[in-house]
Amino acid sequence: MSEYKYIKDQDEEIYQTLVGEEERERVGIELIPSENYASLAVREACGSVFTNKYSEGYPGRRYYGGQEFTDQMETIAIERAKKLFKAEYANVQPLGGAAANVAMYFALMEPGDTVLGMDLSHGGHLTHGHPTTAINKVFNFVRYKMKDVDTGEIDYEHLREMAIEHKPKIILAGFSAYSRELDYAKFKEIADEVGAYTVADIAHITGLIAGGVAKNPFDYGFDVMTMTTHKSLRGPRGGMIVIREDEEIAKKINKAVFPGMQGGPHMHIIAAKAVAFGEALHPNFKLYAEQIVKNAKAMEVVFKDHEVRLLCGGTDNHLLLADVYGSLGVTGQEAETVLDEVGITLNKNMIADEPRSALDPSGIRFGTPAMTTRGMKEEEATSLAELMIRTLKNKDNEAEKEKIRQAVVALCEKFPVPETFVD
Repeated sequence: MSEYKYIKDQDEEIYQTLVGEEERERVGIELIPSENYASLAVREACGSVFTNKYSEGYPGRRYYGGQEFTDQMETIAIERAKKLFKAEYANVQPLGGAAANVAMYFALMEPGDTVLGMDLSHGGHLTHGHPTTAINKVFNFVRYKMKDVDTGEIDYEHLREMAIEHKPKIILAGFSAYSRELDYAKFKEIADEVGAYTVADIAHITGLIAGGVAKNPFDYGFDVMTMTTHKSLRGPRGGMIVIREDEEIAKKINKAVFPGMQGGPHMHIIAAKAVAFGEALHPNFKLYAEQIVKNAKAMEVVFKDHEVRLLCGGTDNHLLLADVYGSLGVTGQEAETVLDEVGITLNKNMIADEPRSALDPSGIRFGTPAMTTRGMKEEEATSLAELMIRTLKNKDNEAEKEKIRQAVVALCEKFPVPETFVD
Protein backbone atom coordinates (compact mmCIF):
# COMPACT_ATOMS: atom_id res chain seq x y z
CA MET A 1 0.00 0.00 0.00
CA SER A 2 1.24 3.51 -0.79
CA GLU A 3 2.05 5.69 2.19
CA TYR A 4 0.53 9.01 1.02
CA LYS A 5 2.43 10.53 3.94
CA TYR A 6 1.89 14.18 3.10
CA ILE A 7 -1.77 13.77 2.15
CA LYS A 8 -2.38 11.89 5.40
CA ASP A 9 -0.86 14.71 7.43
CA GLN A 10 -2.60 17.47 5.49
CA ASP A 11 -5.97 16.18 4.25
CA GLU A 12 -7.52 13.28 6.15
CA GLU A 13 -10.71 13.24 4.06
CA ILE A 14 -8.88 12.71 0.78
CA TYR A 15 -6.46 10.29 2.44
CA GLN A 16 -9.37 8.05 3.43
CA THR A 17 -10.66 7.94 -0.15
CA LEU A 18 -7.20 6.91 -1.38
CA VAL A 19 -6.91 4.18 1.22
CA GLY A 20 -10.41 3.00 0.39
CA GLU A 21 -9.67 2.78 -3.33
CA GLU A 22 -6.43 0.89 -2.73
CA GLU A 23 -8.28 -1.63 -0.60
CA ARG A 24 -11.06 -1.99 -3.18
CA GLU A 25 -8.51 -2.73 -5.87
CA ARG A 26 -6.57 -5.09 -3.60
CA VAL A 27 -9.47 -7.40 -2.74
CA GLY A 28 -11.54 -7.08 -5.92
CA ILE A 29 -11.15 -8.27 -9.50
CA GLU A 30 -11.15 -5.52 -12.14
CA LEU A 31 -12.81 -6.64 -15.36
CA ILE A 32 -13.75 -3.31 -16.96
CA PRO A 33 -11.93 -3.63 -20.34
CA SER A 34 -10.84 0.02 -20.33
CA GLU A 35 -9.14 -0.18 -16.93
CA ASN A 36 -5.82 -1.55 -15.75
CA TYR A 37 -3.20 -1.20 -13.02
CA ALA A 38 -0.34 1.22 -13.65
CA SER A 39 3.07 0.40 -12.22
CA LEU A 40 4.50 2.37 -9.32
CA ALA A 41 6.98 3.87 -11.79
CA VAL A 42 4.13 5.24 -13.93
CA ARG A 43 2.28 6.50 -10.86
CA GLU A 44 5.46 8.10 -9.54
CA ALA A 45 5.82 10.02 -12.81
CA CYS A 46 2.18 11.14 -12.54
CA GLY A 47 3.01 12.77 -9.22
CA SER A 48 6.38 14.11 -10.27
CA VAL A 49 7.89 17.59 -10.37
CA PHE A 50 6.82 17.91 -14.01
CA THR A 51 3.34 18.80 -12.74
CA ASN A 52 4.83 22.23 -11.91
CA LYS A 53 5.88 23.09 -15.46
CA TYR A 54 3.90 24.94 -18.12
CA SER A 55 5.07 23.91 -21.60
CA GLU A 56 2.85 25.27 -24.36
CA GLY A 57 4.20 24.24 -27.73
CA TYR A 58 6.44 21.36 -28.73
CA PRO A 59 10.06 20.36 -28.04
CA GLY A 60 12.35 23.12 -29.29
CA ARG A 61 9.37 25.41 -29.97
CA ARG A 62 7.92 26.46 -26.59
CA TYR A 63 6.28 29.68 -25.49
CA TYR A 64 7.86 29.61 -22.01
CA GLY A 65 11.43 29.35 -20.77
CA GLY A 66 12.98 26.66 -18.62
CA GLN A 67 12.20 23.79 -21.00
CA GLU A 68 15.52 21.89 -21.04
CA PHE A 69 14.20 18.81 -19.26
CA THR A 70 10.62 18.92 -20.51
CA ASP A 71 11.95 18.92 -24.08
CA GLN A 72 14.20 15.95 -23.33
CA MET A 73 11.41 14.02 -21.68
CA GLU A 74 8.74 14.67 -24.33
CA THR A 75 11.19 13.77 -27.09
CA ILE A 76 11.88 10.45 -25.37
CA ALA A 77 8.13 9.80 -25.16
CA ILE A 78 7.70 10.60 -28.87
CA GLU A 79 10.56 8.35 -29.96
CA ARG A 80 9.30 5.45 -27.86
CA ALA A 81 5.76 5.88 -29.23
CA LYS A 82 7.03 5.86 -32.81
CA LYS A 83 8.95 2.67 -32.18
CA LEU A 84 5.99 0.93 -30.53
CA PHE A 85 3.57 1.61 -33.38
CA LYS A 86 5.83 1.73 -36.47
CA ALA A 87 5.07 5.42 -36.95
CA GLU A 88 7.09 8.27 -38.41
CA TYR A 89 5.35 10.89 -36.25
CA ALA A 90 3.65 10.98 -32.86
CA ASN A 91 1.84 13.58 -30.77
CA VAL A 92 1.84 12.57 -27.09
CA GLN A 93 0.02 15.66 -25.77
CA PRO A 94 -3.72 14.79 -26.07
CA LEU A 95 -5.30 14.71 -22.63
CA GLY A 96 -7.42 11.65 -23.48
CA GLY A 97 -8.74 9.47 -26.25
CA ALA A 98 -11.74 11.73 -26.85
CA ALA A 99 -9.46 14.78 -27.11
CA ALA A 100 -7.26 12.89 -29.56
CA ASN A 101 -10.25 12.05 -31.76
CA VAL A 102 -11.61 15.59 -31.75
CA ALA A 103 -8.20 17.06 -32.62
CA MET A 104 -7.84 14.53 -35.42
CA TYR A 105 -11.22 15.54 -36.87
CA PHE A 106 -10.31 19.23 -36.91
CA ALA A 107 -6.91 18.44 -38.43
CA LEU A 108 -8.25 16.44 -41.35
CA MET A 109 -11.64 18.04 -42.05
CA GLU A 110 -13.59 21.26 -42.38
CA PRO A 111 -16.90 21.80 -40.55
CA GLY A 112 -19.67 19.95 -42.34
CA ASP A 113 -17.39 17.25 -43.73
CA THR A 114 -18.36 13.62 -43.26
CA VAL A 115 -16.96 10.78 -41.15
CA LEU A 116 -17.98 7.17 -41.71
CA GLY A 117 -17.60 5.31 -38.41
CA MET A 118 -18.98 2.38 -36.43
CA ASP A 119 -22.44 2.78 -34.89
CA LEU A 120 -22.34 3.04 -31.09
CA SER A 121 -24.99 0.35 -30.71
CA HIS A 122 -22.82 -2.06 -32.72
CA GLY A 123 -19.63 -1.43 -30.77
CA GLY A 124 -18.48 2.07 -31.71
CA HIS A 125 -17.62 4.96 -29.38
CA LEU A 126 -19.40 8.18 -28.43
CA THR A 127 -16.67 10.22 -30.16
CA HIS A 128 -17.43 8.46 -33.43
CA GLY A 129 -20.36 10.81 -33.84
CA HIS A 130 -23.11 9.89 -31.46
CA PRO A 131 -25.94 12.47 -31.65
CA THR A 132 -25.49 13.47 -27.98
CA THR A 133 -21.91 14.69 -28.50
CA ALA A 134 -20.92 18.27 -29.27
CA ILE A 135 -18.69 17.21 -32.14
CA ASN A 136 -21.79 15.89 -33.92
CA LYS A 137 -22.87 19.54 -34.32
CA VAL A 138 -19.70 20.34 -36.28
CA PHE A 139 -19.22 17.37 -38.59
CA ASN A 140 -21.54 14.98 -40.38
CA PHE A 141 -21.35 11.41 -39.11
CA VAL A 142 -22.74 8.37 -40.89
CA ARG A 143 -22.47 4.92 -39.36
CA TYR A 144 -21.85 1.38 -40.46
CA LYS A 145 -22.94 -1.73 -38.55
CA MET A 146 -22.27 -5.43 -38.24
CA LYS A 147 -23.79 -7.67 -40.87
CA ASP A 148 -24.26 -10.47 -38.36
CA VAL A 149 -24.23 -9.62 -34.64
CA ASP A 150 -23.71 -13.28 -33.73
CA THR A 151 -20.42 -13.52 -35.66
CA GLY A 152 -19.31 -9.89 -35.57
CA GLU A 153 -18.93 -9.71 -39.35
CA ILE A 154 -18.92 -6.12 -40.56
CA ASP A 155 -21.13 -5.42 -43.57
CA TYR A 156 -18.27 -4.24 -45.76
CA GLU A 157 -20.36 -4.11 -48.91
CA HIS A 158 -22.82 -1.77 -47.22
CA LEU A 159 -19.89 0.20 -45.83
CA ARG A 160 -18.61 0.62 -49.39
CA GLU A 161 -22.05 1.69 -50.62
CA MET A 162 -22.26 4.29 -47.85
CA ALA A 163 -18.77 5.56 -48.68
CA ILE A 164 -19.68 5.99 -52.35
CA GLU A 165 -22.94 7.74 -51.42
CA HIS A 166 -21.65 10.07 -48.68
CA LYS A 167 -18.05 10.69 -49.85
CA PRO A 168 -16.55 10.85 -46.32
CA LYS A 169 -13.30 12.67 -45.66
CA ILE A 170 -12.47 10.04 -43.01
CA ILE A 171 -13.29 6.36 -42.77
CA LEU A 172 -12.86 5.43 -39.13
CA ALA A 173 -12.10 1.89 -38.00
CA GLY A 174 -12.35 1.43 -34.26
CA PHE A 175 -14.56 0.48 -31.35
CA SER A 176 -15.22 0.38 -27.64
CA ALA A 177 -17.37 -2.75 -27.41
CA TYR A 178 -16.45 -4.98 -30.34
CA SER A 179 -14.56 -8.23 -29.86
CA ARG A 180 -13.31 -9.21 -33.30
CA GLU A 181 -10.44 -8.16 -35.56
CA LEU A 182 -11.32 -5.58 -38.19
CA ASP A 183 -10.38 -6.15 -41.83
CA TYR A 184 -8.14 -3.11 -42.23
CA ALA A 185 -7.30 -4.01 -45.83
CA LYS A 186 -10.97 -3.69 -46.79
CA PHE A 187 -11.25 -0.35 -44.99
CA LYS A 188 -8.21 0.91 -46.89
CA GLU A 189 -9.49 -0.36 -50.23
CA ILE A 190 -12.83 1.41 -49.76
CA ALA A 191 -11.16 4.61 -48.54
CA ASP A 192 -8.85 4.70 -51.56
CA GLU A 193 -11.84 4.28 -53.84
CA VAL A 194 -13.54 7.41 -52.47
CA GLY A 195 -10.40 9.42 -51.61
CA ALA A 196 -10.83 9.31 -47.82
CA TYR A 197 -8.29 9.30 -45.01
CA THR A 198 -8.06 6.05 -43.07
CA VAL A 199 -8.01 6.45 -39.28
CA ALA A 200 -8.01 3.68 -36.68
CA ASP A 201 -9.19 4.40 -33.16
CA ILE A 202 -7.24 1.70 -31.31
CA ALA A 203 -7.96 2.94 -27.78
CA HIS A 204 -8.99 -0.48 -26.51
CA ILE A 205 -6.37 -2.59 -28.28
CA THR A 206 -3.39 -0.22 -28.00
CA GLY A 207 -1.50 -2.69 -25.83
CA LEU A 208 -2.42 -5.65 -28.03
CA ILE A 209 -1.01 -3.88 -31.09
CA ALA A 210 2.09 -2.76 -29.18
CA GLY A 211 2.54 -6.36 -28.01
CA GLY A 212 2.19 -7.75 -31.52
CA VAL A 213 -0.93 -9.87 -30.90
CA ALA A 214 -3.39 -7.66 -32.81
CA LYS A 215 -3.02 -6.33 -36.34
CA ASN A 216 -1.33 -2.95 -36.77
CA PRO A 217 -3.45 -0.80 -39.14
CA PHE A 218 -0.28 0.87 -40.43
CA ASP A 219 0.71 -2.46 -41.99
CA TYR A 220 -2.35 -2.01 -44.22
CA GLY A 221 -1.61 1.57 -45.23
CA PHE A 222 -3.72 3.49 -42.68
CA ASP A 223 -2.87 7.17 -42.31
CA VAL A 224 -3.47 7.83 -38.61
CA MET A 225 -4.13 6.01 -35.34
CA THR A 226 -5.69 7.62 -32.27
CA MET A 227 -5.53 5.92 -28.89
CA THR A 228 -5.55 6.04 -25.13
CA THR A 229 -2.46 5.28 -23.10
CA HIS A 230 -4.16 3.44 -20.25
CA LYS A 231 -6.41 0.41 -20.92
CA SER A 232 -4.38 -2.46 -22.38
CA LEU A 233 -1.21 -0.34 -22.70
CA ARG A 234 -1.10 -0.04 -18.89
CA GLY A 235 0.02 3.59 -18.73
CA PRO A 236 -1.47 6.78 -17.26
CA ARG A 237 -4.86 8.08 -18.29
CA GLY A 238 -4.25 10.05 -21.47
CA GLY A 239 -4.36 10.05 -25.25
CA MET A 240 -2.03 10.00 -28.24
CA ILE A 241 -2.06 10.32 -32.02
CA VAL A 242 0.45 8.58 -34.28
CA ILE A 243 0.91 9.19 -38.01
CA ARG A 244 2.27 6.51 -40.31
CA GLU A 245 4.45 8.60 -42.63
CA ASP A 246 2.78 11.76 -43.99
CA GLU A 247 4.56 14.87 -42.71
CA GLU A 248 1.75 17.20 -43.81
CA ILE A 249 -0.78 15.19 -41.84
CA ALA A 250 1.55 15.31 -38.83
CA LYS A 251 1.79 19.09 -39.08
CA LYS A 252 -1.99 19.40 -39.22
CA ILE A 253 -2.38 17.09 -36.23
CA ASN A 254 0.15 19.06 -34.17
CA LYS A 255 -1.56 22.34 -34.98
CA ALA A 256 -4.98 20.91 -34.13
CA VAL A 257 -3.79 19.64 -30.73
CA PHE A 258 -1.99 22.88 -29.87
CA PRO A 259 -3.08 25.60 -30.17
CA GLY A 260 -6.27 24.25 -31.76
CA MET A 261 -7.73 22.19 -28.90
CA GLN A 262 -5.44 22.43 -25.88
CA GLY A 263 -3.21 24.85 -24.04
CA GLY A 264 -0.34 23.70 -21.89
CA PRO A 265 0.18 19.93 -22.01
CA HIS A 266 0.23 17.91 -18.80
CA MET A 267 3.95 17.24 -18.64
CA HIS A 268 3.73 14.93 -15.62
CA ILE A 269 1.35 12.69 -17.57
CA ILE A 270 3.60 12.78 -20.63
CA ALA A 271 6.45 11.66 -18.35
CA ALA A 272 4.26 8.79 -17.17
CA LYS A 273 3.42 7.94 -20.79
CA ALA A 274 7.14 7.77 -21.55
CA VAL A 275 7.66 5.37 -18.64
CA ALA A 276 4.75 3.19 -19.80
CA PHE A 277 6.07 3.14 -23.38
CA GLY A 278 9.42 1.97 -22.00
CA GLU A 279 7.62 -0.83 -20.17
CA ALA A 280 5.75 -1.80 -23.36
CA LEU A 281 9.05 -2.00 -25.25
CA HIS A 282 10.33 -4.55 -22.75
CA PRO A 283 10.29 -8.17 -24.07
CA ASN A 284 7.91 -9.36 -21.36
CA PHE A 285 5.16 -7.04 -22.59
CA LYS A 286 4.58 -9.30 -25.60
CA LEU A 287 3.98 -12.22 -23.23
CA TYR A 288 1.55 -10.04 -21.27
CA ALA A 289 -0.39 -9.12 -24.42
CA GLU A 290 -0.56 -12.75 -25.50
CA GLN A 291 -1.91 -13.77 -22.10
CA ILE A 292 -4.64 -11.11 -22.24
CA VAL A 293 -6.10 -12.82 -25.31
CA LYS A 294 -5.65 -16.33 -23.92
CA ASN A 295 -7.53 -15.33 -20.77
CA ALA A 296 -10.37 -13.78 -22.75
CA LYS A 297 -10.69 -16.95 -24.84
CA ALA A 298 -10.80 -19.04 -21.65
CA MET A 299 -13.68 -16.93 -20.32
CA GLU A 300 -15.45 -17.24 -23.66
CA VAL A 301 -15.48 -21.04 -23.33
CA VAL A 302 -17.18 -20.89 -19.92
CA PHE A 303 -19.92 -18.51 -21.03
CA LYS A 304 -20.60 -20.65 -24.08
CA ASP A 305 -20.70 -23.80 -21.96
CA HIS A 306 -23.41 -22.11 -19.85
CA GLU A 307 -25.26 -21.09 -23.03
CA VAL A 308 -24.88 -17.37 -22.40
CA ARG A 309 -25.11 -15.51 -25.68
CA LEU A 310 -21.95 -13.64 -26.60
CA LEU A 311 -22.17 -10.82 -29.12
CA CYS A 312 -19.87 -11.47 -32.10
CA GLY A 313 -19.90 -15.13 -31.06
CA GLY A 314 -16.81 -14.73 -28.88
CA THR A 315 -13.61 -12.71 -28.94
CA ASP A 316 -10.34 -12.17 -30.78
CA ASN A 317 -9.10 -9.53 -28.35
CA HIS A 318 -9.35 -8.55 -24.69
CA LEU A 319 -13.09 -8.11 -24.20
CA LEU A 320 -16.40 -9.93 -24.28
CA LEU A 321 -19.95 -8.61 -24.52
CA ALA A 322 -22.61 -10.90 -23.06
CA ASP A 323 -26.39 -10.74 -23.40
CA VAL A 324 -27.19 -11.62 -19.80
CA TYR A 325 -30.80 -10.47 -20.01
CA GLY A 326 -31.62 -12.63 -23.00
CA SER A 327 -29.73 -15.63 -21.61
CA LEU A 328 -30.21 -15.44 -17.83
CA GLY A 329 -33.04 -12.96 -17.29
CA VAL A 330 -30.71 -10.57 -15.47
CA THR A 331 -30.48 -6.98 -16.73
CA GLY A 332 -27.13 -5.33 -17.33
CA GLN A 333 -27.62 -3.01 -14.37
CA GLU A 334 -28.58 -5.88 -12.09
CA ALA A 335 -25.55 -7.86 -13.24
CA GLU A 336 -23.18 -4.93 -12.70
CA THR A 337 -24.57 -4.36 -9.19
CA VAL A 338 -24.60 -7.94 -7.97
CA LEU A 339 -21.14 -8.69 -9.36
CA ASP A 340 -19.82 -5.56 -7.67
CA GLU A 341 -21.22 -6.91 -4.40
CA VAL A 342 -18.98 -9.99 -4.67
CA GLY A 343 -15.91 -7.98 -5.70
CA ILE A 344 -16.06 -8.38 -9.48
CA THR A 345 -16.17 -5.04 -11.28
CA LEU A 346 -17.40 -4.67 -14.86
CA ASN A 347 -19.87 -2.47 -16.70
CA LYS A 348 -23.38 -2.75 -18.06
CA ASN A 349 -23.46 -2.30 -21.81
CA MET A 350 -25.94 -2.07 -24.64
CA ILE A 351 -25.99 -4.93 -27.12
CA ALA A 352 -26.56 -4.56 -30.85
CA ASP A 353 -30.18 -3.66 -31.60
CA GLU A 354 -30.72 -3.15 -27.88
CA PRO A 355 -34.37 -3.65 -26.82
CA ARG A 356 -33.85 -2.03 -23.39
CA SER A 357 -32.64 1.39 -22.20
CA ALA A 358 -29.00 2.52 -22.09
CA LEU A 359 -29.23 2.92 -18.30
CA ASP A 360 -30.44 -0.65 -17.81
CA PRO A 361 -29.45 -2.53 -20.95
CA SER A 362 -29.34 -6.22 -21.78
CA GLY A 363 -25.61 -6.71 -21.72
CA ILE A 364 -22.41 -6.60 -19.71
CA ARG A 365 -18.94 -5.82 -21.02
CA PHE A 366 -15.88 -7.32 -19.40
CA GLY A 367 -12.24 -7.88 -20.27
CA THR A 368 -8.93 -9.30 -19.14
CA PRO A 369 -6.14 -6.63 -19.17
CA ALA A 370 -6.21 -5.89 -15.42
CA MET A 371 -6.59 -9.47 -14.20
CA THR A 372 -3.74 -10.46 -16.51
CA THR A 373 -1.57 -7.74 -14.99
CA ARG A 374 -2.04 -9.54 -11.66
CA GLY A 375 -0.49 -12.66 -13.18
CA MET A 376 -3.69 -14.66 -13.68
CA LYS A 377 -3.75 -17.17 -16.52
CA GLU A 378 -6.29 -19.45 -18.18
CA GLU A 379 -7.01 -21.48 -15.03
CA GLU A 380 -7.90 -18.36 -13.07
CA ALA A 381 -9.83 -16.86 -16.00
CA THR A 382 -11.92 -20.03 -16.16
CA SER A 383 -12.57 -19.99 -12.41
CA LEU A 384 -13.49 -16.33 -12.51
CA ALA A 385 -15.96 -16.83 -15.34
CA GLU A 386 -17.55 -19.67 -13.37
CA LEU A 387 -17.86 -17.38 -10.35
CA MET A 388 -19.54 -14.75 -12.54
CA ILE A 389 -22.11 -17.21 -13.84
CA ARG A 390 -22.68 -18.54 -10.33
CA THR A 391 -23.26 -15.03 -9.02
CA LEU A 392 -25.74 -14.14 -11.76
CA LYS A 393 -27.69 -17.34 -11.15
CA ASN A 394 -27.78 -16.66 -7.39
CA LYS A 395 -28.26 -12.91 -7.42
CA ASP A 396 -30.76 -13.03 -4.52
CA ASN A 397 -28.97 -15.68 -2.45
CA GLU A 398 -26.96 -13.77 0.15
CA ALA A 399 -25.28 -16.84 1.61
CA GLU A 400 -24.08 -18.00 -1.79
CA LYS A 401 -22.87 -14.52 -2.69
CA GLU A 402 -20.82 -14.39 0.51
CA LYS A 403 -19.10 -17.66 -0.45
CA ILE A 404 -18.32 -16.21 -3.86
CA ARG A 405 -17.02 -13.02 -2.26
CA GLN A 406 -14.61 -15.02 -0.13
CA ALA A 407 -13.45 -16.94 -3.22
CA VAL A 408 -12.75 -13.64 -4.99
CA VAL A 409 -10.77 -12.33 -2.00
CA ALA A 410 -8.74 -15.55 -1.89
CA LEU A 411 -7.96 -15.23 -5.59
CA CYS A 412 -6.87 -11.62 -5.13
CA GLU A 413 -4.61 -12.51 -2.22
CA LYS A 414 -2.98 -15.23 -4.32
CA PHE A 415 -2.43 -12.75 -7.17
CA PRO A 416 -1.69 -9.33 -5.66
CA VAL A 417 -1.38 -6.24 -7.83
CA PRO A 418 2.31 -6.03 -8.82
CA GLU A 419 4.36 -2.91 -8.22
CA THR A 420 6.63 -3.24 -11.24
CA PHE A 421 6.38 -4.92 -14.62
CA VAL A 422 10.03 -4.79 -15.68
CA ASP A 423 12.56 -7.25 -14.28
